[in-house]
Amino acid sequence: MDAFYASIEIRDHPELRGQPVIVGGVSARGVVCAASYEARKFGVRSAMPTFQARHLCPDGVFLRPNMEKYAVVSERIHLVFLEFTSEIEPIALDEAYLDVTGSFSLYSEPLMLAQQLKRRVYDVTQLVVSVGVGPNKLIAKIACTLGKPDGLRMVTEQGAAALLEPLPVRRLWGIGPVAQTELERHGILTIGDLRRAPAEVLRETFGARSDEITQMAWGRDDRPVESNREARSIGEESTFETNVREPDVITAAITAHCEAVAHRLRKLGMRAHTITLKVKLAHAQGTLPDRNSSDGDAPRYPLVTRSKTLPQAIQDGMQMRAVVLALWRQAQVKAPLRLLGVSVSQLEPSTEAQLELFSAKGKHDRLGKAIDAIQERYGQGAIRRAVDTPEKLTPSKQAKPGDTPKRR
Repeated sequence: MDAFYASIEIRDHPELRGQPVIVGGVSARGVVCAASYEARKFGVRSAMPTFQARHLCPDGVFLRPNMEKYAVVSERIHLVFLEFTSEIEPIALDEAYLDVTGSFSLYSEPLMLAQQLKRRVYDVTQLVVSVGVGPNKLIAKIACTLGKPDGLRMVTEQGAAALLEPLPVRRLWGIGPVAQTELERHGILTIGDLRRAPAEVLRETFGARSDEITQMAWGRDDRPVESNREARSIGEESTFETNVREPDVITAAITAHCEAVAHRLRKLGMRAHTITLKVKLAHAQGTLPDRNSSDGDAPRYPLVTRSKTLPQAIQDGMQMRAVVLALWRQAQVKAPLRLLGVSVSQLEPSTEAQLELFSAKGKHDRLGKAIDAIQERYGQGAIRRAVDTPEKLTPSKQAKPGDTPKRR
């Protein structure tokens, strides 16, 4: 989808049309989630700190995100996709891979299918979707990106290598800023350069993944569209508006995140064995390369993580909170924080979890389901644990398992 959150706000508020619209956290520590193309002309982009966006575009219209509304629109778009194929792999609320191989009998060519899909999405939502068509996920993704906004670009298997030749190496899946810097040290700037690079240089940079990266440089990608992909982990995190070191604020953030993660676990019918605490310290230590930054680098904030794996999987927020608080005490972090997060992994279906004899797990489960039922009927703010919950400043557009709202 093109500038998804901003486009929805403009659709719902026509007076914003033609103006630079920026959706995201509006505080000093906020982050841009989406920017209209009018705002992008000023250099505003997704994931940019809000204070920087305000500096670049002082006359922009800054709006808080409405994640529930965006999720509903995303669900409608997903239903349109189902008209064309059942092989759908959601990547985020505004992005998905579709395997349309089985739909060719209904259309004379893939391009016609893509045209029909674009038209149907607009008819249903009054929003524009860009489409890339290719022989695999890598090429389809790049074709879509290069075609924006309102794009429709098709690349054949024979044309894939030529498409990739002049593009920067960061276009390839799996090449991050650290690998990019290492490749540039060897004079490897484009995907074409990477194809011609000595094998020992690639092995030095990518290790066991060097062959995979080489295949992608030639436009080959055998990753399937995973329509039934299960969540491997679930997490929540927030960037604080100001640096935080007060124990009550940290405890409140831990509680809020544990409750949110537990809610999503229950909605998915899952439990988790491994609980992880993540904190990012407030004082930067050096920089990392940033392909989107005008000065080429971004601050590097030290990251601290602690994890614990439980013999019995859980899905209750207060049980999770007890584990995370113990991890926090174990970490003994004295410096102020800018970010705190909680995640769970090693998931299993709830039906497979064995109940301990005479344990309080049944009581925890009943309470959690009661909280879910009240929030489902009356909204997220209708009931919560008796602690203060800090504002979530950096909403994610990642399609989070268990977050899709029910139809009413």
